[in-house]
Parts: sequence; C-alpha cells; structure tokens
Amino acid sequence: MAVSSALCIISLLALVQAQSESQQPKVQLRLAGDKRKHHEGRLEVFYNNEWGTVCDDDFSIEAAHVACRELGFLGAVAWSPSAKFGQGEGRIWLDNVHCTGREKSLAECPSNGFGVSDCRHSEDVGVICNQKRIPGHRFINTMNNNVETLEERVEEIRIRPISSHLKRIPVTEGYVEIKERGKWRQICDEEWTPLNSRVICGMYGFPGEKNYNNKVYKSLSMRKKKNYWGFSVNCTGNEAHLSSCRLGKPLEPKWNGTCGRGLPVVVSCVPGRAFAPSSSTGFRKAYRPEQPLVRLRGGSNIGEGRVEVLKNGVWGTVCDDNWNLRAATVVCRELGFGSAKEALTGAKLGQGMGPVHMNEVECSGFEKSLTDCYFNNDALGCSHEEDAAVRCNIPAMGFQKRIRLSGGRNPYEGRVEVLTEKNGSLVWGTVCSENWGMIEAMVVCRQLGLGFASHTFQETWYWAGDASADNVVMSGVRCSGTEMSLLQCLHHGKHINCPKGGARFAAGVSCSDTAPDLVLNAQLVEQTTYLEDRPMYALQCALEENCLSSTAKKNDHSSYRRLLRFSSQIHNVGQSDFRPKLGYHAWTWHECHRHYHSIEVFTHYDLMSLNGTKVAEGHKASFCLEDTQCDEGIQKRYVCANFGEQGITVGCWDTYRHDIDCQWIDITDVKPGDYIFQVVINPNYDVAESDYTNNVLKCKCRYDGYRIWTYQCHTGGSRSSDMDEYPGMSNQLHFR
Repeated sequence: MAVSSALCIISLLALVQAQSESQQPKVQLRLAGDKRKHHEGRLEVFYNNEWGTVCDDDFSIEAAHVACRELGFLGAVAWSPSAKFGQGEGRIWLDNVHCTGREKSLAECPSNGFGVSDCRHSEDVGVICNQKRIPGHRFINTMNNNVETLEERVEEIRIRPISSHLKRIPVTEGYVEIKERGKWRQICDEEWTPLNSRVICGMYGFPGEKNYNNKVYKSLSMRKKKNYWGFSVNCTGNEAHLSSCRLGKPLEPKWNGTCGRGLPVVVSCVPGRAFAPSSSTGFRKAYRPEQPLVRLRGGSNIGEGRVEVLKNGVWGTVCDDNWNLRAATVVCRELGFGSAKEALTGAKLGQGMGPVHMNEVECSGFEKSLTDCYFNNDALGCSHEEDAAVRCNIPAMGFQKRIRLSGGRNPYEGRVEVLTEKNGSLVWGTVCSENWGMIEAMVVCRQLGLGFASHTFQETWYWAGDASADNVVMSGVRCSGTEMSLLQCLHHGKHINCPKGGARFAAGVSCSDTAPDLVLNAQLVEQTTYLEDRPMYALQCALEENCLSSTAKKNDHSSYRRLLRFSSQIHNVGQSDFRPKLGYHAWTWHECHRHYHSIEVFTHYDLMSLNGTKVAEGHKASFCLEDTQCDEGIQKRYVCANFGEQGITVGCWDTYRHDIDCQWIDITDVKPGDYIFQVVINPNYDVAESDYTNNVLKCKCRYDGYRIWTYQCHTGGSRSSDMDEYPGMSNQLHFR
C-alpha cells in the first residue's frame, strides 16, 4: 500500500512538473549595445512580440550563467549593472530575478513577473559570457533581424508572372502583389522607386534588378480589373524584406480602379549565374561561386555558410564584431544570391582556419564586394570562435517538389524517391543504390532543405515506402557534392541499369541539422616530420596491418625500412561530434596491436612526385578515435580504454604521435628529389562532414637520401590555388 502511495505521489509530481514546463512562457534572448564583443552586451528579452530589458536588482552571476547558456555559451564570466552597455528601450520585462544557475531558461527563474518592475533603463543589466560555445548548440532564431515593421498586416508578397513567363524557373519578372485580408492586391507604381524593386528582388534571391518592357504590361493592365493596396512604400534599398520598409502616404483609389497616372508595379530581377531561368526543370550545371574574393563554407544549404575572404593568396575569416545584415547582404549579392536572411555571429556555422582577415566591417549596403567595405585590419583579440556567417535568400527553384523521403521514422530519414517524366506523365520512383554514397546523400539532404547527410543506406527493406514508387527511375548516380538537385548529378539518363533493382535495395538517407568538420594541424605536421631507419623484426605488427610498402614482404628480419614519421593532430571544428560509421558489433579486433579498428581506413598518407604520381604510400586505420585534448571549458567524451566509446567531440582533437605504429610513410624505395607529401582524412567519406575541402593537407618536401626537409604545409582550401582541390569531388566518374 505504501509503495502504491509513493508511486501516486511521484506520478503527481511528474504531472505537475510537466504542466509547469508546458505553461512556461517562451522567450528569446539577445545581447545588445554599442562597442561590444559578440559574447557580451545588454541582456534583452523577447516576450509577447516585444523586445525589452532586465533590471539589475537582485541579479546574480547564477542568473548570468543561465542567460549565457541559453544564448549558446558555456557560461558567464561576469555581469554588469547600471546600463554599462547603454540604456535599452521599450519595456523592462524582468525585475528581481533569482536563479539557482540550474535553470534551462531565464524564464524559469523566479521574478516579479513579466512586465512588473519599478526600474528605469539606467538599471539595465549586462552580461559577459564565456567565449566558448556549447558544442553542437542549436540557436533557433524565431525573430527577423528587422527593426521597423509595417503597421499594416501583410500576409504574403509575390511576384506574379504574366502568361509568357509562367513556365520559367525561377520566376524573375512579374507584378508585385500583396496579400491583405486573404486577397491579392497590386501596388500602385506612382511612388515606386528602383530601391523598392531592389528589395523585392533581394527577398526572392536575386542580386539585382533591371528594366523591363513596359509596353507589354501597360497593355495588359488596361484590359484587367485592378485591386490596389492602399499604401505606397519607401525603401532605402538595404531592407531584407518589404515589411521592413517605411509606409508611404495612403493612396486614394480612383472611381475607375486606377491610381492617378500610375499602373501596377512590375519588377524584373537579375538572377545569379547558378539560377539562370530555363523553360525546363532539369538543370544540368552544379553551383559554382561567381566571385573568387569571397566564399561561403560550412553551410548545409546553398547560400549559407561561414564568410571567408581571399587576401594575399590565403583564405581567412571575418570577425563578427559589428557584423550585421547590411554587411551580410553585400556578401550574398556578391555571390549571386539575394539579400541576407540572417547575419550570424559566434561561429554558428562552424569555425574556420588560418588568419582572420577582416574585423569591424562597416558597409553602406551598395558595395560590389565585401572587400570594398570599410574594415579594421587589426583583428587582435578575434578568434575563430567569432567567425561571421550568413544565410542568404535564394530563388525558389522547385527542387524540393521533385524529391521525397518515404517510410522513415521521422521526416529526416527514409527511402529516396524522385519525380521523373515517363511516357509523358510524372511518376515517383526509387534510386538505384549501387555505389550510393555520402556525397550523393549530401545532395539529397540539401535539396530537401534538411541539412547534412548523417548516414547512407543501400538497403531500405525496413522502410515501408510507397509501393507504387518501387520501380527504379534513376541509376548510376555520381555527384560532385556541389549540386543543388540530384538530377544535376551524373546518372544513366533514360537507360536504367540497376541489377539489384529498387524496392528493398533502393537508396536511402538520414539527414541531420549539424555535422562534424575535421581539420589537420598543418603546423604540427611540418614541425614533427623526420626520418627513422627501423629493423624489420620490430615492424611485424605494422607489416600485418599493411602499413609498409609491398617490397617489405620480401625482406628478411635483419633488413631495415626507412620511415617518414610525423605527428597528426586532428581537430573537430564542426557543430556535432565525429563518430565512427560502424557500431561496436562491426569493429575489428587486431590481436597484434591489441586494439579495435572502428573505421577500416581513417587517413591516407602519400608521397607524390611534383606531377602528382604516387611514389610511396601509407594508411592509418582508425584503431582509436578519442579526445586527446579539448579547448578550455569542454569536457572529453570519448576514450578508447576498456572498449570505450570512440569519436572526437566538437572543440576537441585526437593526436596520433609520431612514435606510434603506422604513423609514417615507408620511403625505403624512394629516390632523392623534390616531392609532395599529402595526408587525407576520412578519404572514403565514410562519415559525413560539413566541409570536405579541408580534409587534405599538403607539404612540399626535399629528400637528399639521408635527410628530409618539409615546408609550406597547408590544408586544402586555405589558398587560392587549391580552392576546390580535394579527391573525389569532381564531375569525373570514379570509383571509391
């Protein structure tokens, strides 16, 4: 009876807790104020559709910890009273906040209640957060970066093409219409300016606007009844959305439905090169950057990523001090996209490498390139934890409508089904899984807007897809990784060749919002390279694991092998942990070294001639992936001892010292000369990453027969000459 009562009490407490959590008000926090770093500022709360501040009365370091963690930082360093970061505006939402430090949100902390305060803005509290971010933290922004909004409620805006443009993808020209109270209305062009058109085009993913044939639209408008919106609009040209523009004067509609001497507004937009309109839906070209001075890295979708700029032949990042929508929009338009949806700070799309080239960027919004904006050359104090990023508006290409995932446990996984034309009608079918790999899966997840691929599947019998879509409609798929649509990848076309067939053997994917990103420490490789002559009797384990060249099998125990040895330090600078593709059950035990291999081949080590011919090679099986060391404030999660979990945590690195087996290239048979020393991590793309370009490290080296000099080591993608240089990611058909 006592046990039953205890269970009832526990159930009642759980119910009360669940109800209190469901009733907890949803808030969003931000740091504001001038002359501040990204991890500090005036603490502001978004509640009841309004931004407000927090009073410093009874505020504590525990409350600051809660706020900083909610913002994605590891914790707080300090807090400041008396509006140190300037006085805010609007409501003071919270006063007398008492936190224990264990709360998940500032809204959970006891206070006077939202909006109950006797404070002034001279008492606005500020916080200084730890610059280290929570590994894998997902910042969900429910707010626009806009400040001004239309007083009128605008439900939707569209560009409505005329009949001759209906089949063009994307829609680049047509009437601008606003949906108000469920009805579409035109805008009178009497007060319309090119700056307004610039905003509309930017919203729809286009970098600029152009003139159009006014006679055609004038003739059409004379024949059709018009329904005008009652306002004009005044835009500066820098707004991310028409709703951010100021309202102009109200328009008085005429009795005959006209607007004075005006006509309905028409815009004609200039698409970026990758989005040139076509009368067909089958795009053949993959995305390629238009501007060599600026690029985006680490984003899961086209038009988003960490901003990198080229200076003196070396790629570097942009510090997020003063980073805003205006500068972000310059980047987006420069790369052939529209205006920026978000200006992201704090390396939210991953950390870059190399130098920080730009700091405190200030743009007018009309520059042709980010490099034309004012910026501070001195980036002292800026680390890669402050790398700026953007999300751009891109044109609606309709790609998502031509692909789907079927049968999965959630919307992020399933059998891949594509919509293709067959005998004059559109039908759904499966994709042949032969040679289906991570690069192809990445394209699928990007096309669906579901982030990165996390797993690929060549058998999908456990997912009950649509039986009518069992037939294979696409085979021989080989992607470079830059495509926006699976149809842009190489494939067999109309002549399907899939011996196993579809249905249970159809291709499948699992997608994820985040992905890891491995980068080698180039400086450490350069500093630790040396030669060692080692006798064969000490290399029997290495011989069994194929870590020596093929000629070693012919040598006796008294002979020597010459080994090029070095240390590898592999950092995970992505947004999620790097985990082996296979689980415990599939790991291979190697008796000689007394360890498990969780990935068959984790790295390739090659020595090549200057023309790219391989003269010596090695490989490093991933017998142990673990957190050797981590950045300050980040806890190790993976350790190999006692058959432990293997992986590399975000913000940690795994070190393979130069003095362990197989951490070498066998160069016994190599003649003296000049060579290229290359290391490739995750060469078979067994594990998904947000950026494969930085998985390659190259060094120049000179060997005189006795000594070796290694110099100019750099990772792939860090210099202008190797921007897109990494194995496998080309449009050439190859096997992996």
